[in-house]
Amino acid sequence: MVPEKKVSEEEIIDYCRGKLADYERPKSVDFVDDLPKTTYGKIDKKTLREPYWKGEEREIH
Repeated sequence: MVPEKKVSEEEIIDYCRGKLADYERPKSVDFVDDLPKTTYGKIDKKTLREPYWKGEEREIH
């Protein structure tokens, strides 16, 4: 998805503040140039999550 204009992490979180409960709202937003895909062409969520679980004993999906 390519937005018509650049948005900041703060703008996205502020937008969510009016739409989502506190526990549902993202704490941070990461921007990536390209989403990893599986061999079937679907978004590879496991690969996206890997950096966040490095050094942790347990992974939650």
